[in-house]
Amino acid sequence: MKSLRPFVGCADFAVSKSFYSAMGFEEVVISPDMSLFRLPGRLAFYLQDAYVKDWVDNTMLFLEVEDLDQHHTETVALNLPSQFKGVRVSGIRTEEWGREYFIHDPSGVLWHVGTFV
Repeated sequence: MKSLRPFVGCADFAVSKSFYSAMGFEEVVISPDMSLFRLPGRLAFYLQDAYVKDWVDNTMLFLEVEDLDQHHTETVALNLPSQFKGVRVSGIRTEEWGREYFIHDPSGVLWHVGTFV
C-alpha cells in the first residue's frame, strides 16, 4: 500500500483552501472543484467543492503526530480562529489510549490530532 486519501467536502471552497494552506498543507490543484492537500510524506486528502451538510458535519479525520505538545503550540500560534469563522482549536486532553486535541475547520470537519501511548 502506498497511501490513503479521504475525500473531504466543504461549505466554501475558497475559504477551506485558505484554511488548509494556513495550516501548512501544500495544495495541488486537481480541477476547478477539487484540490489535493498534502503534508510531507504520504499524508494527503482531497478537498472537494461539494457540500452535503450531514456528510460534512460527520466527517472526522485523525492526524497522528510525533510531538503533540509541539504541534499544538504551533497550531495555536497560527491563531486560526481569528482568521476563519467557525474554526476552533481545543486544549490537549489525555485518554487511556493516548493524548489528543481537536481542530474544527471552517465547514465543521473535525480533526483529531493526537499521539498513541
